[in-house]
Amino acid sequence: MPDINPDKVCFVIVKAREFDIQDEGLEADDSNASDDQFVSVYASGKDDSVRKELKGFIDGMDEDEQSELVALCWIGRGDFSPEEWKIAVAEARSRREGSTADYLIGIPLVSDYLEEGLSRFDLSCEGFEIGRL
Repeated sequence: MPDINPDKVCFVIVKAREFDIQDEGLEADDSNASDDQFVSVYASGKDDSVRKELKGFIDGMDEDEQSELVALCWIGRGDFSPEEWKIAVAEARSRREGSTADYLIGIPLVSDYLEEGLSRFDLSCEGFEIGRL
């Protein structure tokens, strides 16, 4: 069972979703899905304020929390089962190279994987969203 505060995971989920839905400021007719296959839909600029906030939040976590966040993502993605929690955390800790924030932000659907990871432990962000309004 994760020791990381679920509210921290939920904050990462919310911010990752905000980051994912930002566009690059293209005009409505600058993109044609049949021509470009949605190649350039999401913003990924290093100066993006939501990205900075998300990166700062994850970087501010201690190593144990970062390892658990990665393990939750992996469980949500199906790489590990909830029964393999300790193994997933140990793998996340041993495989760590560079910024955990950059690694997680670079995973497409990271918010969905984290949410699924929480749900595999019967946790959710339902109350978190209500508390933020």
